[in-house]
Amino acid sequence: MDSKYYNECKILIIDDERDLLNLLETFFKKEGFINIFKADQGKKGVEICKNENPDIVILDVMLPDMDGFEVCRRLREFTYVPILFLSAKEEEVDKILGLGIGGDDYITKPFSLKEVAFRIKAQLRRMHYIENDAKSNEKLKKYQIGNILIDEEKSEVQKNGVSIDLTAKEYQLLLLFAKNLNRIMSKTGIYESIWGEDYLGDDNTIMVHIRHLREKLEDDPGNPKYLITVKGLGYKLVTKGA
Repeated sequence: MDSKYYNECKILIIDDERDLLNLLETFFKKEGFINIFKADQGKKGVEICKNENPDIVILDVMLPDMDGFEVCRRLREFTYVPILFLSAKEEEVDKILGLGIGGDDYITKPFSLKEVAFRIKAQLRRMHYIENDAKSNEKLKKYQIGNILIDEEKSEVQKNGVSIDLTAKEYQLLLLFAKNLNRIMSKTGIYESIWGEDYLGDDNTIMVHIRHLREKLEDDPGNPKYLITVKGLGYKLVTKGA
């Protein structure tokens, strides 16, 4: 990826530890990121996000005015920007909650600064590739699957004519399935396409996103008719009756 691309990207860090804020800012600048915004409270972070429209948000779970999960919920009311959680909590339930409410990644403290930078770049690469793919098409497509409409040009999904709020990862995942309609997508292929990393067998990340997609798209999430599990192979999006 061209270093100029990273120079132009905006990073918002929301964390109440001033030393950590400054440490991350210094390290990110060494990694080629110039536009760094910082907030030590959740409410302030939401306002900065509205005003600056960052390309990625680094969000601490433990904040003085509201927890990071609530901040994430508020951000998802107006933006699909990738959100990377930082937390001292290692419990699986917290990771699942963070991913389930709209987070795109979750790193527990203490962490490697290099790892955080790698994960940020992986998220930005994925967004960059998706944007370039969209621009390369003369005409972006609309996908109709039963009562579900995916409008790629508007990055909008509707069910029965009503818009559905999806996280960035949920939208990317649904679009990946739509472009491979009726084809089985392996977990490895899904993870590498959406998260931009090698699949190491972490089923929870994929399962959480699939479950939330079903909750938003299916009339009966427990008995899905569109987003189907193919036991032992992966998942596929099918047209009604396929």
